[in-house]
Amino acid sequence: MSLKESPAFRIALSLSIATGLYGVSFGALSVASGFDFWQTMVLSLLLFSGGSQFAFIGVVGGGGSGIAAMTASALLGLRNGIYGMQINAMLRPAGWKRYVSAHVTIDESTATAAGQSDVDEQRRGFWTAGIGIFILWNIFTAIGALAGDAMGDPKQWGLDGAAVAAFLALLWPRLKGREPWAIAAACALATIIAVPFVPSGVPILVAAVVAGVIGWFSHGRMDEGLEPDIDPYPENGAREQGHPREQGGAQ
Repeated sequence: MSLKESPAFRIALSLSIATGLYGVSFGALSVASGFDFWQTMVLSLLLFSGGSQFAFIGVVGGGGSGIAAMTASALLGLRNGIYGMQINAMLRPAGWKRYVSAHVTIDESTATAAGQSDVDEQRRGFWTAGIGIFILWNIFTAIGALAGDAMGDPKQWGLDGAAVAAFLALLWPRLKGREPWAIAAACALATIIAVPFVPSGVPILVAAVVAGVIGWFSHGRMDEGLEPDIDPYPENGAREQGHPREQGGAQ
């Protein structure tokens, strides 16, 4: 299968562009929080985890200590370790690829790989999203950091909400079923309530705990959850062959 025909490649490429673009908000906000250009780029190149990066500069920009910033960033980054176990079991990277794959294991690369059923497509989606986002994220981080002073206060441009908006755009169409919607609503409410009372970076952790507790005690249907927006493997001629999907049968 050529890249042009690959659903995983197309999805990963679109995610790379969308996610990479809002790296400009991180660069601008980092400079506005007191970090210089090179400190901003080191965070982006070495940490490379959008939520953790925003949490780090948010805590520092809000007057928090370095330890508090590192703690919030590390706690948010724990999810990448869980992703790493999934990717290791799914793709079995070996040699130097293990180290590279660990660095580019993020929300988008993991979701792109997990959304495919073919092993080759899983690999293609993971590496395209991971490397594509890494390159574009750092390019636009540099642009945002360099343009930060000229832009003035990033909040006037809405850049402080760009990351949140992007994640919501990715999540929204993937919620299928009543229980995932209920969990999302409960987490959103918990976050809103927690914001005035806890340090920057902690509300997302509160939401994670709420989701974990609900999930632990949930007795919903096993087939409800986060599902792909579209079927990435439409079968040619399925209608003519009487494919059960076309006839409304169960899969």
